[in-house]
Amino acid sequence: MNAIFHQNRTGCQWRMSPHDLPVWSAVFYYFRLWREDGLDQRIQELLRCQAREKARRSEDPSPVITDTRSVRAAAGVPRTTTGLDANKKVPGRKRGLAVDVLGLIIGVVVMAASAHDNAAGTALLDQAAERCGMRLEKVLVDQGFMGSGHRSRRSAGHRRQSRPPQPCRPGQRARPAAQAVSGRADERHADAPPASGP
Repeated sequence: MNAIFHQNRTGCQWRMSPHDLPVWSAVFYYFRLWREDGLDQRIQELLRCQAREKARRSEDPSPVITDTRSVRAAAGVPRTTTGLDANKKVPGRKRGLAVDVLGLIIGVVVMAASAHDNAAGTALLDQAAERCGMRLEKVLVDQGFMGSGHRSRRSAGHRRQSRPPQPCRPGQRARPAAQAVSGRADERHADAPPASGP
């Protein structure tokens, strides 16, 4: 486990693992075996559920926040897996995250930067619906996801709802620009963190 943690933390090549850790081929064998079996995903889900319960929240979140970010690709990355984000003028890849209100990861997607945010949003919504089940009620999104006509197969019962950004009065909290699934932006949800004072 320490060798896997080291590789994950440093991003070094498997063959460049320090000598005080087990042989890289044995570590990579178990890493690949666990990844193909889905054990790494099950461990992540269990740790996420335990962290939520420790924070006195239900095991599965009802609101989920999604967003994407375009990042530059390294020089050796094949052009077939990268693209140009026309909006941000960034050549590379686009990564999307779905997190709960505690910032714990629900879903991850990586695609070419030329892909539209709606493609990433649909994939993230599928992952969130699969991992949160019937508890999922709201998905908070930004303006990049607005106007989507795409529908997720797993989230067929959800509808997307958007509203333009509202200016804030002094001392008022900012509202999300758009919101998917059901509910209004100004509703207080039981799973949302308490509002902080001005």
